[in-house]
Amino acid sequence: MRSASEADWVCVLDTGSTDDTVALLRAHGAIVEQKRIEPWRFDDARNESMKLIPPEADVCCCVDLDEQFRPGWRAALEAAWKPDTTRARYRYTWSFNPDGSEGVVFYPEKFHKNGCYRWKHPVHEILEYVGEGAERVVTARGVQLDHHPDAAKSRAQYLPLLELAVAEAPEDDRCRHYLGREYLYRGEWQKAIDTLRAHLALPSATWADERAASMRFIARCYRHLGRDDLAAAWYHRAIAEAPHLREPYVDYASLLYDHGNWEGVAYFARCALAVTERGATYITEGYAWGALPWDYLAIAEWNLGRADEAAEACRRAVALAPEEERLQNNLAIFERALYNKKQEQLL
Repeated sequence: MRSASEADWVCVLDTGSTDDTVALLRAHGAIVEQKRIEPWRFDDARNESMKLIPPEADVCCCVDLDEQFRPGWRAALEAAWKPDTTRARYRYTWSFNPDGSEGVVFYPEKFHKNGCYRWKHPVHEILEYVGEGAERVVTARGVQLDHHPDAAKSRAQYLPLLELAVAEAPEDDRCRHYLGREYLYRGEWQKAIDTLRAHLALPSATWADERAASMRFIARCYRHLGRDDLAAAWYHRAIAEAPHLREPYVDYASLLYDHGNWEGVAYFARCALAVTERGATYITEGYAWGALPWDYLAIAEWNLGRADEAAEACRRAVALAPEEERLQNNLAIFERALYNKKQEQLL
């Protein structure tokens, strides 16, 4: 409620809390109603919540109770919003690493003109434009929303809802991709492979970033099935599909690392690090933009007998993850080797 205090109204549809949530929200000024959504689906719940929005509201944004805006978001939104704007995108930190640094960051588009949108899909729901004229989207620079999820919260409802989403919209490539990813999360490797391959075969599946993600996920499944040969082939396909992304290079370096192919690890780690612009979509993975590619490069260079390069790469890794003891220990080993080498040269 504090993070949303810059809004004129805060409207909440409570769909089944059993604690003091409703009373606390009302005490802080929220408009709160309670309703059971049966059978449960996220789009129906969000569409019901929009009925609580006063008609005089111009712009709306749907956020969850585990999300918080940083101060100044309203002024930044108003600065970006134009008379013909229907929707605005903003910066969203979906996850944070254990050290507090950002993990997955992307730009959703949940600010929207009142009365011009509805939600669709049972889960991983999206806004569908139902207004008149053309949709106009702007980027609201300076708006930052942070997600602080409860890691212990169950994802059990996601799979049946995703299966329902695919059944309702079998030609929707986004729903198919998400379903394949959910099978992956649950360790149902062959189902994930089959579903992700079906995603790639859809005529509408043309977004290279998401296609590359499906290919990486297929490769990950094959690794779990002990088929690293097939995993390597799918990583190659992912790289070819989206050479502008870091993630396929880092994932393939991981496979080569497991096989001790140090020349390959060094090469693909450098390929990853050559990609310096992080994408603005949910496809990005936090590990690819942290210490990991530098860590892979440092270990590969060490095993190739290049202590100078190993030490430099390890320094870059430590700078990104200063609390990681293993990296600090590795750096000490590399620098000690460099020192001994210099001492031998002096002698």
